[in-house]
Amino acid sequence: MRVFTGFINGITRLNDWIGRAVALLIFVMFAVLLLGVLYRYALDAPRVWTTELTQFVFGFYAVMSGGYVMAHRGHVNVDLLYSALPLRARAVLDVLTSSLFFLFMVTLLYYGGIIAWESVDSMETSYSAWNPPVWPFKIAIPVAAFLLLMQGIAKLVEDIAIAVGAIDGPLDAPADADKEEAA
Repeated sequence: MRVFTGFINGITRLNDWIGRAVALLIFVMFAVLLLGVLYRYALDAPRVWTTELTQFVFGFYAVMSGGYVMAHRGHVNVDLLYSALPLRARAVLDVLTSSLFFLFMVTLLYYGGIIAWESVDSMETSYSAWNPPVWPFKIAIPVAAFLLLMQGIAKLVEDIAIAVGAIDGPLDAPADADKEEAA
């Protein structure tokens, strides 16, 4: 059981660290948008790159945060009946429905990898007036899919352990464990 706990905690900590680092990009987006507004309205000299850079950074921000959100159980779920079930029944249901998640993630990883490879191979750019490279942002798609897939595997292992009674409840996410220690 120690190996499984180590795996779950390792993947969760990695996604937690990446999520916290990626969260700082909100300040980059804010600064670039503020600069764009300043150029446009205060200096009457709009810049094409501010909007496009913000879109790229936001896309990176959105895809790279998936593992963090799953680690902290933040993804949306329809829980009309789910929340009324006991913990072990929810774990069994999560195990049964995880096949849909894994089908989607493997597909995203596969086709995202193809798209990223083709983009890197052709050194793809945006073809705009600014024309920055797009391939670094497309690489984020399979990387993020892999991180989310690994967090999904960690969640599946945890759900199986709960379903068979090996553990009493979900393992705490790193930030959650820090909060409990401080209390």
